[in-house]
Amino acid sequence: MKIAVLPGDGIGTEIVAEAIKVLKALSLPFTMESAPVGGAAYESHGHPLPDSTLQLAKDADAILFGAVGDWKYDTLERALRPEQAILGLRKHLGLFANFRPAICYEQLVNASSLKPELISGLDILIIRELTGDIYFGQPRGRRTATDGHFPGAEEAFDTMRYSKPEIERIAHVAFQAARTRKAAGSEGRVTSVDKANVLETFQFWKDVVTEVGKEYPDIALDHMYVDNAAMQLVKQPKRFDVVVTGNMFGDILSDEASMLTGSIGMLPSASLNSRNQGLYEPSHGSAPDIAGQGVANPLATILSAAMMLRFSLKQPEAAARIEKAVDAVLTQGLRTPDIYSVGTTKVGTREMGDAVVKALG
Repeated sequence: MKIAVLPGDGIGTEIVAEAIKVLKALSLPFTMESAPVGGAAYESHGHPLPDSTLQLAKDADAILFGAVGDWKYDTLERALRPEQAILGLRKHLGLFANFRPAICYEQLVNASSLKPELISGLDILIIRELTGDIYFGQPRGRRTATDGHFPGAEEAFDTMRYSKPEIERIAHVAFQAARTRKAAGSEGRVTSVDKANVLETFQFWKDVVTEVGKEYPDIALDHMYVDNAAMQLVKQPKRFDVVVTGNMFGDILSDEASMLTGSIGMLPSASLNSRNQGLYEPSHGSAPDIAGQGVANPLATILSAAMMLRFSLKQPEAAARIEKAVDAVLTQGLRTPDIYSVGTTKVGTREMGDAVVKALG
């Protein structure tokens, strides 16, 4: 098994180092090879996703990714900005299905901004389509308007679009995930989030998801407009089981859901292609304001490594060991600053990684 390690920028190097520490403690038969990505790659190679980094990712069974971005690169042309690395990896590797579990550990109920009774026992899986929608739709760009409210003015435009096969494949992923979760005790429900009342693209989305849903009679399906879904996530989040939605809506809703768990520093993610090759990363960004201070929460990255073991490397027992170790350190009261509360013990990035290694036994 080969893992491509792409730490990236900001706190990416710090949190990935802790995930690697945990992976090595498992003594599994895999190799790891690192390469620059994002702003670090721009500095060393003049591009956020150099050919050598992309080739390493293609050749690997899985990619462990940190985070990319820094405010100092905001003046670069868009094609050279660090964030283009992650978009390029999604495109070139066909990483179309993003899994973002939002689980509130009982030990962190008081770290959430919501009332404990709303989020105690929370376990949501958000599945985001990752290679379509307005992020990749063509045409896009800038031009002089020839119609609309201000003809002759400069305007920018992006295109929202989805094909039937794109919607079908992400819908199947969602229904299959709901079926797996149902076998483990979940409700067995898929909520498809759209904006069908306004956007033709999402009326089409709704129609296709409904059609696919007929193949899964054991799984309940409901539909919800994205604005209502955003409200329900903070009003009654435990009503959700599996949420499936498009690229842009998924981006926004999954970040909202992360705060239900107490901190975005607790939210792992997996982005998979049709071969189960995956890119595994925390849902948060590079946080350049705290980079180098040793205070970043590595648990989302460590939990992403657990997802990598389960989905791409077929090591479910090892994945479970990591997840149990994370639960154990939280039970011990160890907290990085983002999840710290009175009565717990504040630790840094390295200390939290060391504690997880120790809890592996």
